[in-house]
Amino acid sequence: MQINEEIRDKELRVISESGEQLGMMSAKDALKLAVNQNLDLVKIAPQASPPVCKIMDYGKYRFEQAKREKEARKNQKIVEIKEIRLSLNIDTHDFDTKANHARKFLSDGDKVKVSIRFRGREMAHAENGKGIMEKFAVACEEFGTVEKAAKLEGRSMLMFMAPKNAK
Repeated sequence: MQINEEIRDKELRVISESGEQLGMMSAKDALKLAVNQNLDLVKIAPQASPPVCKIMDYGKYRFEQAKREKEARKNQKIVEIKEIRLSLNIDTHDFDTKANHARKFLSDGDKVKVSIRFRGREMAHAENGKGIMEKFAVACEEFGTVEKAAKLEGRSMLMFMAPKNAK
């Protein structure tokens, strides 16, 4: 934003601090008016014809803008991707434990990346991995939905799940 002496336009539409239209005037006259009130002249709409300037306390404006941005950052939830690793010959208790972890992550609002790493001859049984992934999706279906279905990528099979109630 251009302020005070940086504004070089010949004619400006000027708005007072309270928001009322002061009309068209030269940049020099508008600056004098702002200085008399111990305020700044700020160009708020440079693309308009003629440009629109407002008389305001620029320091206070920047402070309030920074405060609003900080508040917006504080309120936004950062979605993390948590990874759950399964194996092709996983036992039922281990499977249930991993499913419980995934349910917790999904209920906290995080996405879950489920992966199976195939080692050696396990590559010949990729269809078994797909079955485990489908079973895992069914075990977690009340907390999340499958965002990206199970797909074999190199020696790994990946599946992404997203929480149902996105906070």
